[in-house]
Amino acid sequence: MTQKTDLKLIGALLAVAVVWGTTYLGIRVAVETIPPWFVAAMRQSLASLLLLIILIRKKDLIWKGWPYFRRQMVLSTLMIVMANGMTTVAEQTIPSGLTSLLNALNPLVVFIACVLVGLQKPSWRGFLGVIIGFLGVAFIFREGISELLDPNYKTGIMFLCFAISGWTIGTVYAKKNNHKSDHIFLDLFYQFAFSAIVQFILAFMFSDDIAVGNWSSRSLIAVAYLAVFGSVFTFFCYHYALKRVTATEVSILTYFNTVIALFLGWLILDEVITIDILIATVLIILGVFITNYKKQKTKVSL
Repeated sequence: MTQKTDLKLIGALLAVAVVWGTTYLGIRVAVETIPPWFVAAMRQSLASLLLLIILIRKKDLIWKGWPYFRRQMVLSTLMIVMANGMTTVAEQTIPSGLTSLLNALNPLVVFIACVLVGLQKPSWRGFLGVIIGFLGVAFIFREGISELLDPNYKTGIMFLCFAISGWTIGTVYAKKNNHKSDHIFLDLFYQFAFSAIVQFILAFMFSDDIAVGNWSSRSLIAVAYLAVFGSVFTFFCYHYALKRVTATEVSILTYFNTVIALFLGWLILDEVITIDILIATVLIILGVFITNYKKQKTKVSL
C-alpha cells in the first residue's frame, strides 16, 4: 500500500526553496543603507511582533518553563543570531552570489555532521549526491571562484564560516532533540524575540555610523520583506519540514536557493543565463535526486 502524499510537507519544502532564494537579494538591498546588525535586529523584531499578535489572537501565548526556554535560546543563538545575523554582515562586503555559493556548503556539512552524531547512516549515495549538487553550484560561479582569494572578502568569508557552523549545529541539535512540539509559532516567537535583543546589543556595539536619516525606504521595505517572509513564513515551513524528513534533505534545498537567486538576477537585473547555468541546474537536480532516492523508496510499504 502506498502512503498518502504529504501535500503540506511538499508545500513547506517548496517555500523554503523559493522564498529563501529571494532573501539574498533582500539582504543585499537592506544593507545598502542600514548597518547589517540593525537589519538583522529589526528583521527579527518585526517577526517576533507579528508572531506575538498571532499568538495573542489564538490565545496560544504561554510560558512552558525554563527547560523549554533554554532550548529556544540555543536554537536562536545558533540559527538566527549566528547563521542569519552573520550572513547579513557578510553581505555588506561580498556579493550575494558568492554568499549563496558558500552557503551551499550547508547540505554537505549537515550530512557529515548527522553521520558523525548517528542521526544518519553513512551512505555513498548520500555523499555522492551532495557532492554532485555542490559541484553544480560551484559550476555556476566557476568564473568567479578566484574572488575567494581576494583580501577584500576575507572578513565576509570569515562571517559566513561562522554562519554555516551555526546553521549546521542548530539543524543537528533541532533534529537530535526533537520534542515533537505542536507550537511552532510559539517556538519561533521566543527564538526571534531573544535574537532581536541580542542583535540590537551587537548593533549598538559594532555599528560605526548609525545615521538613521540615511536609511532609504528601499532598504526598509527589504527589511520588512525579510521579516514577514524570510523569517516568520519560511522558518515556520523549515521547522515543519525538519520534523518530517532528515536534516540533510531539508538543508539540500539551499542548492535551489542559489538557482532562484540567479533567476531573480536575470528577471530583475537583466543578467544573462548562460549554458553554464543550465548545465549547473541539471547537476543540482541530479544531486538532489541521488541524495533522496533511498528515502523515496521507503515510502512504499506492503
